[in-house]
Amino acid sequence: MKIRPFLMEDYHLAYDLWCRTPGMGLSASDSEENIRRFLERNPGLSFVAEDNTGGVQGTVLAGHDGRRGFLYHLAVSTACRGQGIGRQLVLAALDALGGQGIMKCHIMVLDDNELGQSFWSGQGWLRRGNILLYSQDIGADQADTCCSSDSSRTC
Repeated sequence: MKIRPFLMEDYHLAYDLWCRTPGMGLSASDSEENIRRFLERNPGLSFVAEDNTGGVQGTVLAGHDGRRGFLYHLAVSTACRGQGIGRQLVLAALDALGGQGIMKCHIMVLDDNELGQSFWSGQGWLRRGNILLYSQDIGADQADTCCSSDSSRTC
């Protein structure tokens, strides 16, 4: 498995992986155009795990606000889990953030994503109980959407 920078050419394979990943919260902000803007604003910080056929088997999006880093959409295909790919993706992103002077990183995990919570705890990340996250959709086109392949999942 090769860990390399996330390119826009990876978007459709990555989005398909995200749709197949339980606990992944997807919305209109994950559109191709929005991911393009994210990658352009945060060059060299997001990564994919690519198999020997060119398939995307893992992803992590990383960015920062100049002070704190943030990781999003860490996903590894079901067939490739348990091989350390998630850890490699996270380390690549943290190394890239550190290279830009970012000294602290945050993640957001949905409260019903037990697999995600277990992964992050097992990697030594500390669950913060003293911070509440508030969100507000901006504009009508920002309503939450789910992958058409899994309409039963809450996004």
